[in-house]
Amino acid sequence: MRTLGVLGGMSWESTVTYYRSLNQGVRERLGGLHSAPLLIHSVDFAEIAAQQQSGDWAAAGRSLGQAARGLEVAGAGALLLATNTMHKVAAAIEAVVDIPLLHIGDAVGETLRQQGVERAALLGTRFTMQEAFYRERLERRFGIEVLVPEPAAAQEIDRVIFQELCQGRFLSAAREFYLAELEKFRASGAQAAILGCTEIGLLLEGCESPLPLVDSAERHVAMGLEWVLG
Repeated sequence: MRTLGVLGGMSWESTVTYYRSLNQGVRERLGGLHSAPLLIHSVDFAEIAAQQQSGDWAAAGRSLGQAARGLEVAGAGALLLATNTMHKVAAAIEAVVDIPLLHIGDAVGETLRQQGVERAALLGTRFTMQEAFYRERLERRFGIEVLVPEPAAAQEIDRVIFQELCQGRFLSAAREFYLAELEKFRASGAQAAILGCTEIGLLLEGCESPLPLVDSAERHVAMGLEWVLG
């Protein structure tokens, strides 16, 4: 197996899922006592979140680039950035390392393409939903038309992520709101929904969704496993 670097902590709630799922995947493939060879750099999310809020993406890119470089020096042969939103600075990370960054958008896009989905709803932070870096990658590379919520709904989705999910609070009111939004997308012609924040899957786990769900964290982990196992 090859050693994978994970840039995590954004939030650590979802990074726990990455760590568990990568190890479970290796055990399922290889059996016995096998586990995933991982190097993890977990950041202080408060610092990154402040840079998001202020729009200082350059500083965020420098911070994550430095962390990525450290993982490379320590022996990682590829990187997973365990968050959707911070793929906005993927280019800044890629510019300072010589190892591949396995992009979460490509994991999602390839899954949608394989499922024959051409029109998908996107739920995530307001940065992921409203800015171009994520939507355009899906549209240009995979031919996916991406639908996003109305502004008021997008604001509430974002609030839940930062004030509840990233703090380990998974409330029934938030779950019902997200499912209602998915129903609106189904009625407007979406064929599937992208859980474009790595914590949303934790909120909707076990729910009966109006639309097929593509969990970005789950698909990203699958991409990482394929790389680890060669």
